[in-house]
Amino acid sequence: MNANDITRIPNRNLPSKSAVTTYHMPGGGGLLWAVAVSPDRTQDIRIQTLGALGVIDTYLKDAGLDRTRIVKAEIVVTDHDNKPAFDEAWASWMPAGYGPVRSFVQSVMPDGDLIEIIITAALPAGTRDTSQASG
Repeated sequence: MNANDITRIPNRNLPSKSAVTTYHMPGGGGLLWAVAVSPDRTQDIRIQTLGALGVIDTYLKDAGLDRTRIVKAEIVVTDHDNKPAFDEAWASWMPAGYGPVRSFVQSVMPDGDLIEIIITAALPAGTRDTSQASG
């Protein structure tokens, strides 16, 4: 293992926290972890869900991945009664047959935040850390 097997993209507002982290396993492959909230926290749960999922899409695309590579999702909401609206948005976003293991919990969050989504995605076995090659 070396310092280049883990790549972190710091959170813009709190650099001591990462928004995205990837770990490249020796021999190839690895994992990507990401957390997202909606860019517009003035909307209802369905719109905030779609906004957060859009952020996740960007993280996946930047890593060369798509939604089918997500293996785990943790959903944190301020009101568990919003689950049906969340499920509707999620079902319109996640390709059928590729749903990851998913948890759904209620928590206190900052004003305006109705949802936070944390995902784990698998990097393909052929994926290797190339950050050293560009130097």
